[in-house]
Amino acid sequence: MIAPMTNELGWMLDEVLKVPEARHAILLSADGMLRAHSADIGRDDAERLAAGLSGVQSISRSTAEFCGSPHTPWRQTLIEFAHGYVFLVAAGEGAYLAVSTTENVDMEAVTYRMHKLVDRLGKELTSPARQDTGSPA
Repeated sequence: MIAPMTNELGWMLDEVLKVPEARHAILLSADGMLRAHSADIGRDDAERLAAGLSGVQSISRSTAEFCGSPHTPWRQTLIEFAHGYVFLVAAGEGAYLAVSTTENVDMEAVTYRMHKLVDRLGKELTSPARQDTGSPA
């Protein structure tokens, strides 16, 4: 049985939302598991978005050779919509931080705040791949 998510880091994600026009923040693992979410987004929505955004980061990383080398490390992805943006950044091994905003956000301020949060949290944001935890027969 998987323990329920406690959202212990959620309050830290709320710090990113102090940028005017920032909407929501979620922390996810590479395999699409929700690790934490800001206070203003429900858990069900955050889980659904975490699953989708794990695919976005995977696709983004797979296009590295388009920038010159297949070994170029991926750092962030920006998705633009008619009324806003989604910022997705690496946040440690196997962990990603996503923030949604309106179209009027100061993009530099959001990415700065996101990277500062990643630096501040350090190991808290590291989410290694899940291992088989089954016991031997």
